[in-house]
Amino acid sequence: MDQAVKPSPAEPAPAKDPVRLAIRLALLAGVIYWSYILILPFIPILVWSAILAVALYPVFDLLARLLGGRPVVSAILITILGLVIVIGPASWLAFGLIEGVRLISDQLGTGKVYVPTPNAAVKQWPLIGETLFDLWQLASTNLAAALGKLSPYAKPVATTVLATVGSGGLEILKFLVAVIATGFLFIPGPRLVSNIRIFVAHIVPERSEEFVKLTGDTIRSVSRGVIGIAILQAFLAGIGFIVADIPGAGLFAFLILLLGVAQIGCAIVLIPMIAWYWMTREPTAALLFTLYIVPVGFVDNALKPFVMGHGSRTPMVVILIGVLGGTLAHGLIGLFIGPIVLAVGWELLAAWMRDEAGRSVFVDEKAAIEADQTLASSARPRTLLP
Repeated sequence: MDQAVKPSPAEPAPAKDPVRLAIRLALLAGVIYWSYILILPFIPILVWSAILAVALYPVFDLLARLLGGRPVVSAILITILGLVIVIGPASWLAFGLIEGVRLISDQLGTGKVYVPTPNAAVKQWPLIGETLFDLWQLASTNLAAALGKLSPYAKPVATTVLATVGSGGLEILKFLVAVIATGFLFIPGPRLVSNIRIFVAHIVPERSEEFVKLTGDTIRSVSRGVIGIAILQAFLAGIGFIVADIPGAGLFAFLILLLGVAQIGCAIVLIPMIAWYWMTREPTAALLFTLYIVPVGFVDNALKPFVMGHGSRTPMVVILIGVLGGTLAHGLIGLFIGPIVLAVGWELLAAWMRDEAGRSVFVDEKAAIEADQTLASSARPRTLLP
């Protein structure tokens, strides 16, 4: 009877051969790295489409039930509506930003920008008064020289803004692709969430359900209560700017969108604009503009309690860092995915820290109880047996 040929002791087993193992690991690392390079340009689009799918899934589920259990039709309708929103208002905001920046650039190039002479009282302001007065005085006489002094500080921001403006068409295309990809994520959504739960269970088995639920709740809270309200407020303000014939309406609407996403508020734009409108236009037109734009400025304060419930626990500074970092890293689409991703990370870290703090308190209480029991048993008098 033939016997299985055993490998010679001189020949190492393939699994234990360090050279072969190193080659396999190197090939695996090369494939992973190459795959990462290939999908790197699409990561912002994939993240944004996943965020939209999570935020809009309750709407998709409700619409599918209203249509008699037709999820495909529901996904198609939501995708078409999203494309209409991106092609319409979102494109207007993006191209309004481009037109506004070009308008400012043309005015700087032709020398039409006028800077008034500063008041002498500015010099008496604490800390920044003298420096601000000198820079203001220089700008009123030689604007190019003043901008030259600010260029070392403004260059990084200006480079990012100009790059975003120059790629405005590409940013709109990214939004369109992300909306279309979102439509394909609705139907397999529950299965994808289940797979994510299984993956997270391998990392944090005891908190996988809670972490996945917390991630979804944070995405919906920030996307609706921060991003959605900021877009609505910027769109309403932009309509008012266009009707009121304000120069650079798209640029100011985009600035309100940026301030709304960053949770700073649009009052720093609307208050000076209302004052300027009263000084330069007819009183009747100024009154109508004020009656429209003041309620628009309170849209975020009025809607957030209904959209976000008790409000977001994520600090404003985290949202602001997400806005700036996302825009610098990924352009216009990063303005939206940055605060959401950072808010999710913050909430997960906070939940983990609360869990660790609760666990340490439990351990301390258990140790104290054991110490009390040991002390009580040692103090108990011993009975002598006869």
